[in-house]
Amino acid sequence: MNIDNRYSDTLSYIQSCTQLQPRVCIILGSGLGDLVNHLTIEFSIPYSKIPHFPVSTVEGHSGNLLFASIYGISVVIMQGRFHYYEGYSMQQITYPIRIMKLLGVTHLFVSNATGGLNPQYRTGDLMILRDHINFFPEHPLRGINDDAFGVRFPDMSQVYSLELITKAQQIAQELQIPIHTGVYIGSSGPSLETPAEYKMFRLWGADVTGMSTVPEVIVAHHCGIVCFGISIITNESADAQNGIVTTHADVQKNASLSQPRMTAIFLELIRRIF
Repeated sequence: MNIDNRYSDTLSYIQSCTQLQPRVCIILGSGLGDLVNHLTIEFSIPYSKIPHFPVSTVEGHSGNLLFASIYGISVVIMQGRFHYYEGYSMQQITYPIRIMKLLGVTHLFVSNATGGLNPQYRTGDLMILRDHINFFPEHPLRGINDDAFGVRFPDMSQVYSLELITKAQQIAQELQIPIHTGVYIGSSGPSLETPAEYKMFRLWGADVTGMSTVPEVIVAHHCGIVCFGISIITNESADAQNGIVTTHADVQKNASLSQPRMTAIFLELIRRIF
């Protein structure tokens, strides 16, 4: 694979720090750090030390690349992600995903804190992503295509692995964890949605809304990485309709209360697929 100098610089630096070859990358969203406590951390690299890597600026995103193992399986954890509203371009936001591909990652697990649009969803509920709607103003694959990573026009009919969705649903049932399966819509932020926007997104077929995930998953799918995701509903569209204000602190708090259930599903799913 021919890659440009930026990727080579980043890859060389990471490989000079650790010889671990992760098979799974897990991206932890706002307030979703509990999973780290269940892993054997073998090496940690602050984003700020990695050449060409963006740096997390949002509270609740620690900004470290953690190399760890679970059930003897090597994993890499992105302890914090990058958002369009932070001022990063789509290429910067998704740069780490291509690095994961070069490191040998075959599976991407994403987590996120979301606003619930489906009237049957409640704060604290979990939702498996079966599809998404890209409502960002810029596409992460815009520009000259790098054929070393993937084709110019990737098919998007099955972005999230049906096999992993089925396994996760079975695991949730076995663990007696109620869970939904639905559609995530990603938009730029940073403002939360107005009542009219919530209504519009719901009419489009979305069940939850957030400000991340979609760019990362598009690029991972383009690279041939298997994708799976879980959303935690941290606030409801009805809150906005009723004039209830949602703060980032609320989002972090509600995410942290539900993350043990998400963590349990992630860990068991990793155990079963390898």
